[in-house]
Amino acid sequence: MAWILLIIAGLLETGWAIGLKYTEGFTRPIPSILTVVGIVASMYLLSVAARTLPIGTAYAVWVGIGAAGAVILGMLLLGESRNPARLLFLALLLVSIVGLKFTSGD
Repeated sequence: MAWILLIIAGLLETGWAIGLKYTEGFTRPIPSILTVVGIVASMYLLSVAARTLPIGTAYAVWVGIGAAGAVILGMLLLGESRNPARLLFLALLLVSIVGLKFTSGD
């Protein structure tokens, strides 16, 4: 169950990271509120998952999911670069996330 909560927390991190772009410096109320709710929910779920998972693994996976998701959504929604080197490093990040999960001992 902790891994499921951690994945949801990582996906929420992706959401609030992209949400920051839409807040325009927290000057737009609705995107700002949604972003803050996403931040709080993401951190809460991380804290619950960290009750049973090693904190180093949980935090790294949480950040990794958020970073990878933000890169992917940046490419899809915001027209960010899709050059081969960037895609290679994104793939390496995803491999690292999976590797941490399988070597965590849980």
